[in-house]
Amino acid sequence: MKQDLAAIKALLDDRVEKYNRPDFIPNDPVSIPHRFTKKQDIEISGFFAAILAWGQRKTIINNCIRLMDLMDNAPHDFILQHQEQDLHRFLGFKHRTFNDTDLLYLLYFFQWYYRQHESLETAFTGDQNQIKTQKERLIHFHDLVFSLEEAPHRTKKHISTPARKSACKRMNMYLRWMVRKDNKGVDFGIWNNMKPADLVCPCDVHVERVARKLGLITRKGMDWFTAEELTDHLRAFEPNDPVKYDYALFGLGIEEKF
Repeated sequence: MKQDLAAIKALLDDRVEKYNRPDFIPNDPVSIPHRFTKKQDIEISGFFAAILAWGQRKTIINNCIRLMDLMDNAPHDFILQHQEQDLHRFLGFKHRTFNDTDLLYLLYFFQWYYRQHESLETAFTGDQNQIKTQKERLIHFHDLVFSLEEAPHRTKKHISTPARKSACKRMNMYLRWMVRKDNKGVDFGIWNNMKPADLVCPCDVHVERVARKLGLITRKGMDWFTAEELTDHLRAFEPNDPVKYDYALFGLGIEEKF
């Protein structure tokens, strides 16, 4: 069994080196925040890129580019300074089941939030004496987003939470982008109050399939506990940065059809 684990680690380490590199960026939603250099622009564009990241990657990227264009390619400035008449341009925006009702509320939330805070990171971390786990951070973020009286019930389905036992694939991917620190140029590592060791692996269908084939997932179904199980196995390979293996699992699944 030890030999099997050693072989799996060797395979995954090899694929991390193959896929965690800049040529991964253009065909992935992470290309959207890479259009920006300002911290808040990266946060906001990355959030929307993650939220819209389901379906064909080309369609995701095209719709995200369109959304950034609607924000004058300066999302933080637009969030802070837009007036009500500026919101008409977003009417009719749609990506799968995400529509203009959802978008307009999130713009409203971001304006409320960024007028009080410098970074979106604190929307996750909250009181660090009380909120210490990734599960608690994701629940806190979800509850904060929908704490405003104007929050539409329908928009809740677009921001997952472990409180509903969701695996939170898109939110975990977003946090990977913001928190992971290495010199490979894909993830940004611009947040410091969360550690890469705290991250939970994003689990899309490709990651799940490969992880099950390698025996890294044994639970039936895909929920928060399954994502934690996978991450625990990956943490055994790399305690300080388990989610770096997201690249390997995703690459094996989508590029190599492992």
